[in-house]
Amino acid sequence: MHDLAARLRGLPPSLGPVRLIGVDGHAGSGKSTFAGRLARALGGAPVLHLDDIASHEEFFAWTGRLRTQVIEPLARGEQARYTPYDWRTRAFGAPLPLPPAPVIVVEGVGAGRRALRPHLARLLWMELPAEESWARGRLRDGAEQREFWDGWIAAERAHFTADASRPHADLLVLQRPEGYEVLPGPGAAATADHGVTLSDGFSAMG
Repeated sequence: MHDLAARLRGLPPSLGPVRLIGVDGHAGSGKSTFAGRLARALGGAPVLHLDDIASHEEFFAWTGRLRTQVIEPLARGEQARYTPYDWRTRAFGAPLPLPPAPVIVVEGVGAGRRALRPHLARLLWMELPAEESWARGRLRDGAEQREFWDGWIAAERAHFTADASRPHADLLVLQRPEGYEVLPGPGAAATADHGVTLSDGFSAMG
């Protein structure tokens, strides 16, 4: 993913000294895997998982916590500290540090929400239909999570109806057997910064 990583590193900072890169998409669309690979290509960039910010009581009403614990400190160039949520014990844990690295990847459903977009250097959307994403997520989590998924899907539908991310995405990420393909998104300007085909090496097109 080195070509994409180089392009992202070359962007101007979007939040204090940080280039904040959002990776959004439906639950089960492959955001975490892609974000992890991108972070490694960025030389070990920190990844903030929004599953650590959300909770059972607040699937999507976590903007205030994200702003206080993460956005405001990073905007000042300071180390952020956030309290990760444990989905098994249903409790928030001890604070974890998040340094103001040159690039930080924030991944999760809602990473491109209205309140966060002004702080993003780029918004990437995992281009996989909702029903296919949810089927993958259900298969991954097993029958014991069936009730959770029923509630989650209803909440996710409501969230994206009120605050859609995809129309604002700079890049669309499609998973292929040979790797990833990245295309200009609905929110992208028609510039040479977009339109790359990504495999394990993330090579540029043309």
